[in-house]
Amino acid sequence: MKDKLRDVLINIQNQQINVDEGLQEIEKMYYYDLGYAVLDTHRQFRKGFPEVIFCSGKTTDQIIAIAKKLAELSTQNILATRANLEIYQALQKEIPAAEFNETARTIVIRKGQQQSTGNIVVVSAGTSDLPVAEEAAATAEIMGNKVERMYDTGVAGLHRLLVQSERLLQANAVIVVAGMDGALPSVVAGLISKPVIAVPTSVGYGANFGGLSALLAMLNSCSAGIGVVNIDNGFGAGYLASLINQPGH
Repeated sequence: MKDKLRDVLINIQNQQINVDEGLQEIEKMYYYDLGYAVLDTHRQFRKGFPEVIFCSGKTTDQIIAIAKKLAELSTQNILATRANLEIYQALQKEIPAAEFNETARTIVIRKGQQQSTGNIVVVSAGTSDLPVAEEAAATAEIMGNKVERMYDTGVAGLHRLLVQSERLLQANAVIVVAGMDGALPSVVAGLISKPVIAVPTSVGYGANFGGLSALLAMLNSCSAGIGVVNIDNGFGAGYLASLINQPGH
């Protein structure tokens, strides 16, 4: 932030731009108004990561315009969530470097080489939970975290989890994604001393109530050290895990 501001002031001093042009450049450091979206371009300085594009509910043209402007104004990786193949194919025509994770429904635009730090483990109860688990993993990875995956290790076959317990013990934060009865986060939190981020999913039969039963089970866990995010919110879990894994980043 300071470097960008210094560059603008030096350009004004050297008469490379006038004062009004300089003010416009400074405004871009805080926000950029596209009419239908006001991009929080200052977020990368406040939060350590740029504004993330939530594709659901936006037109493809809006997503492309937002992504192009964020890529132009940001020095960091760009992430879009809840995307689909159609959106990706249209965006890639404008930004060839864009990458699509079909399972996670994410699009990333990488800005240079990236170092992965720390250790986050993403655990899913079942294979049906993979879209949410992968959204969490993809989010944490693009934010510069080392991520390990432990999938299909639910309580119906607990030995699948216990045989990998050493991996859990080495993590700085563990994301546990589960639908159905939502019991897996309680089990994991009872085994380790690090924070567990529980993600209820909408996977299940009728009495699952679209993930509500899993959400309530996680909120009522008797294991200490669990934080719970919203139903199917893999992005929120990945973001929170990154903050835990990289304190002060």
